[in-house]
Amino acid sequence: MQSEFTWMDGKLLPTAEATVPFLTVGLHYGLGVFEGIRCYDTARGPAVFRLPEHARRLIDSARILGLETAYTPEQIVQGCVDVVASNKFRECYLRPLIFAKGGMNLSLVGAPTGVGIAGWAWAAYLGEEAKKAGIRVNVSSYTRHHPNVVMTKAKASGNYVSSALAKSESVRIGCDEAIMLDPQGYVSECTGQNLFIVRDGTLITPSAASILEGITRDSILELATDLGHPPVERTVSRDELYLAEEVFVCGSATEIISVREIDGRRVGDGKMGPVTTKLHRAFTDAVRGKTAAYEKWLTFVP
Repeated sequence: MQSEFTWMDGKLLPTAEATVPFLTVGLHYGLGVFEGIRCYDTARGPAVFRLPEHARRLIDSARILGLETAYTPEQIVQGCVDVVASNKFRECYLRPLIFAKGGMNLSLVGAPTGVGIAGWAWAAYLGEEAKKAGIRVNVSSYTRHHPNVVMTKAKASGNYVSSALAKSESVRIGCDEAIMLDPQGYVSECTGQNLFIVRDGTLITPSAASILEGITRDSILELATDLGHPPVERTVSRDELYLAEEVFVCGSATEIISVREIDGRRVGDGKMGPVTTKLHRAFTDAVRGKTAAYEKWLTFVP
């Protein structure tokens, strides 16, 4: 199901009319920030997962880059709700974007900005088969950005050029996804997902130094603690990937997907492991509104 309406600068427009001019500086230089948000069908109707946190991170990302916008997180929340409601979505993916407008100027000082929110039906990001069988990944030849080269805590459009290069490299060699190392050679994240490993029964995730601190990642940290698997955040070396009993990736688009192979090495028995299975089940129940304790994460759409 495609969208009929897209939110642009506070107004719902027919999606075909929600356009920007070719000479938009944000398009040419990647000067924008965005979010990826999922809305799920629940017994109480459509519910957007952790919408206030996504809206706040969008505004925070703009602040990090120095992009100024008059919109508040609360207005972004309402805009997302309006997109779901106006399109009569039961489930969808939402994409808010703040982008620089105006002439071809690399200075962001005083740059005018536009804000849009699109929505569309988007099922499994890595495919239905990946949800069942897990994915094959490689350690990329491309390095995750140094925190003083670009702002790694901002979900900035231009940051994803390296992700696209790494992902394309992976697809060319027959893999589904890439793991990127940080400038010091430690495991950072994937092209659009955070990463967890289980080693000797302990759930471990790379420290936040060079990663985008994912909202799904944050959800898993809480779920794991509640399930009796308190996670450890620390540096993870490449060779630890090969020693792990379980590996999985997570993100708003990806949700939770197990990794069955890394650099030609099978992970565990090649199937979703017990810790990943438990977290996957708990996460799925939470986003579907089946666990009262996690309804705090849901914004229900009238």
